[in-house]
Amino acid sequence: MKKKISARLLSLALCAGLLAGCGAGETAEEPSDTGVQQVDSLKIAFSPYADADIISESTEPLEELLKAKLLEKGYDVGEIDMTVGTSYTAVGEALSAGSADLGFISGGNYVLFSDDCDVLLTALRYAINKDSENPADWNDGTIEENTEDMSTYYRCILLAGPSEKGQELLSKVNAGEELTWDDLNSATWAVLNPTSASGYIYPSLWLQEHYGKGISDLDNVVECDSHTTSVARLAAGQVDVMVSYGHIRIKNAPIWESDFGGTAPMVEQTGVIGVTDGIYNDMIAYSKTSETMADEAFRQAVGESFIELAQTEEGQEIFGVFSQVGYDWGSDSDYDGERAAQALLKSMEA
Repeated sequence: MKKKISARLLSLALCAGLLAGCGAGETAEEPSDTGVQQVDSLKIAFSPYADADIISESTEPLEELLKAKLLEKGYDVGEIDMTVGTSYTAVGEALSAGSADLGFISGGNYVLFSDDCDVLLTALRYAINKDSENPADWNDGTIEENTEDMSTYYRCILLAGPSEKGQELLSKVNAGEELTWDDLNSATWAVLNPTSASGYIYPSLWLQEHYGKGISDLDNVVECDSHTTSVARLAAGQVDVMVSYGHIRIKNAPIWESDFGGTAPMVEQTGVIGVTDGIYNDMIAYSKTSETMADEAFRQAVGESFIELAQTEEGQEIFGVFSQVGYDWGSDSDYDGERAAQALLKSMEA
């Protein structure tokens, strides 16, 4: 499941994907006299990876850029409607109902709704320079950095904050001491919805592996609507530990003090106390119940458009809000590991 792609080979990999994808597409209906097919609208829903206002502002240029790309491929889309879901689950439900044609969702969310949606593209992310499963290795006094390699997986980290309890847990880890269940259960945790891979599922599996318990067994849990909210609560000392993707500090260290009220640099006030197994990257999924996405040739054109846009400066800036730097053709089977993880999670919490 886990693989990293050299940035130098990325263009070759994407070209190969495009060629393979083109062979798989069906012939579209006959175009109009102008050679262009009309598509009334395309509805895209984004999971709340960050605050809705930030996502809306960052993705605003996508409408015209995507329209232009699709027009190059023979599709004149009248309107592209982009919304930010109130939760990860809400985006899955929108895909399931067909009220969204495309959704930017996590693997965990996809598995729950895969009867009514399918994978179009898997996101690529820059790999980071820390990949050890030993949390102390992350606490070397430096913030994580992106590398030039791209990866189809990432890790979830358990991040302790500046509160007294958070620092107590971090000190034990850095001293080489094993945390006990009582240590962790005495802390207040910020988590996301149970459909979130890095915000719930994989941290719960980590707890199961190490202590035979899950997040649902913790006494003090605060469910947050986004990773950004979790960071804000960590900085304010409202929670002692948060769970998130491994590059969370890369995004938030520059604004830890200015936006979140940290009293010192983030690298000084936070530290990793746990690291999970690798998690397959998020995706762009399409709704099986959407009439717009029923045309396989149109789906092919949409996928090609996103792949090509992600290779432009404008696209990099847009998709950067999701920490996504490229896309490759995905398949349902890529997320079988996620299905296994969720099955285990259900058995733990039954």
